[in-house]
Formats: sequence, C-alpha cells, structure tokens
Amino acid sequence: MTISKYRAALPLALAFLFAGCGQQAEAPAEKAEERKAEGEIHLTAKQIAAAGISLVRPSTGGTGVLSLPATIESDPQATQVVSAAIGGRVVALNRNLGEGVRRGEVVAVIESRDAAGLRAEVEAAQARANLARSNLAREERLFALKVSPERDLIAARTAMTEANIALRLAGQQVSAAGVGGGALNRIGVVAPIGGQVTARSVVLGQTVAPDAELFRVANLGRVAINLSLTPADAGRIRVGTPVEVRSGARTATARIHFVSPVLDAATRLVPAVALLDNGGGVWRPGEPVTALLQTGASGDAVSVPDGAIQTVEGRTSVFVRTKEGFRAVPVTVSSRVGGVATVTGLSGRESLAGEGSFTLKAELAKGEAEHGGH
Repeated sequence: MTISKYRAALPLALAFLFAGCGQQAEAPAEKAEERKAEGEIHLTAKQIAAAGISLVRPSTGGTGVLSLPATIESDPQATQVVSAAIGGRVVALNRNLGEGVRRGEVVAVIESRDAAGLRAEVEAAQARANLARSNLAREERLFALKVSPERDLIAARTAMTEANIALRLAGQQVSAAGVGGGALNRIGVVAPIGGQVTARSVVLGQTVAPDAELFRVANLGRVAINLSLTPADAGRIRVGTPVEVRSGARTATARIHFVSPVLDAATRLVPAVALLDNGGGVWRPGEPVTALLQTGASGDAVSVPDGAIQTVEGRTSVFVRTKEGFRAVPVTVSSRVGGVATVTGLSGRESLAGEGSFTLKAELAKGEAEHGGH
C-alpha cells in the first residue's frame, strides 16, 4: 500500500481504533479534548499494535551524523607535475587533457640549446671513456710483455676510472633534465607516473622556462575528499572513521586518512582528508559532493530514527510512550541525515513511537479541529 493510500485510510482506521475501546468512548468529550490539547493520546497496547505503530528507543552515547559540503580532489600522493628541468621551445605535445599515459612515456618534446649541450657532453664523455678503455688495454699488453713500466699501467687504469665517472655524471645530468630521447638538440619529457592528464599548461611553439609545469598527471584510481571540521567535531573523528559520500543518486564509502593536529590559520577549522576508491572512474576531481561522517553524539544529544520526528503545533516533537498511550515531547534537532536524527530534549531512556508515528500526529490534529469547531 502506498503512503497516499495509507493516509487516506487513516480516518477510518483511527475511528475504528478509538471507537473500539469502550472506556475511551465513555470518557467525557471535554477530558479527551483536554488530553489532546496537552499533546496526550490514550491508547492501549492492542490499539498501538493495530495502528502499526512501532516502538523504538533513542541511542545514547552512540553515533550521530555530521553532514558537510565537500569537493572531490585528486589524491595528492598520486598526482605529479610533469616538467622539464631545462628551458626551451615546445615542439611536440603527445597527450591532451583526459588522455591516459603510462609511466616513462614521452608526453612532450622540447627543443633547447641546453639540451644540445647536455647531449654533446654525454657523447664527449662516451668518447673519452672509449679512448681510456683502449689505452688501458694497450698498456696491459705492453706491461705483460715487459715493455711498459707499471706506472704507465696504473695511470691508464686511473684515466679509465675517471672517464667512466665523467660518463656517468653526464648521463645523470641528462636524466635529471628529464631527457627521454630525441635529436641532439631536443629532449623528450616523460611521465613520472601512470594515470590521466588532468591539466595541460602549454601550447605548441611556446617557450618555457626551466622547471615550468607542462602537464599534471593523476592516478584517479583513488581520489581525496578535503573536509573542514570544527575543533569539537574533529575531536570525535579518528583515522579510519567512515565517510558516506553522496552526489545525486550515487553513494560510496570513504575513510578518514588524515586529521590535522593544527587549525587552519585562515578559517580556524581543522583540515581533514578522506580517501575514496575510484576504480570505475565514477568520481571526478572538482565535483561537489556531500560528506556524511558518523560521529559520537556529544553532550546530552541522542540519536533517534528519522521517522520518529514529527511537527506538532509548529514544534519539532517525538511521541513518548506513557502508561496511558503517548505524549508529544518537543525536541531540538541538530542533524537529520542518513535516516538518523540527532536531538536534544530526551534523557535517552524513553520509548518512542517510530514507524507509524504520523498517525498520532493525525489524531492530535483531528482533536484540535473538532475542538475548534465547538
């Protein structure tokens, strides 16, 4: 049965329930009106069961729900800037925004005189190393024939060692410059990690300075959610606390990875980061989402099912079970998300009307209407 049909049947059901109790029917109309005006409804256990009203208890010292606006970001530990250590003119861009790239793949080519100098140094160091190796081989033969003195052999070995050191140094300089192939005056800039290109800062033909950002590559298999918490809320959050992420009909569960031990100087809030698995690429960096954090209820707050909350005479209330039936008790709601409401105004030991509590609200409204008609 749909909710609209159920509500349409309420007047009949309530009439049957309250007329079925002889004692209730015999009670003076004035007393019944007085009870309803005070937010009280007299019901027996059988009537409660027949009306489909479930009984629930508040959760004390349990969890509340904190709702925060947030934004999906790239995981800082899986994001890297692609740049060249030397300046020059961009002559090739092999990847565009959103395209995938493998680690070590050449994503840009830069033409530079500095690159030519580095390449030339490597070739010169290689030539010197080859010559030193040839001289060492010759000195070893002459020394074996007792034609050349030992000091010449030692000098050749030393020269060979120095040439190899120079060759390694030249190679390291080329590697540090991000050279990944190309002509003598060109360097190929390679991707340091695999992932997707999330930013491109240059165009073909542009002259760039050393260490200028060319691309930004991110592995989006995991994304980050940056949160800002009040100090009080941060005290109830721990590493590993679950975070429900919502955007429209999509939901996912992340986990708190970091809670800052210091406040942000500008906002006076506590930064926190949650990490979310994104293997299917469902979540995109820059997307606004709602983050729901499970937190411990603070102070005298208790948690009740969302269905137990009703509005009675303009006040947010719950129906507390009494010996005679129920009484509407005003409460203050501090959060109401995820099917759970965190409220103050209850001790936590009460028994409340949960599912079906709106029938009690309807009965009170009916009593008020009848009283107003007189």
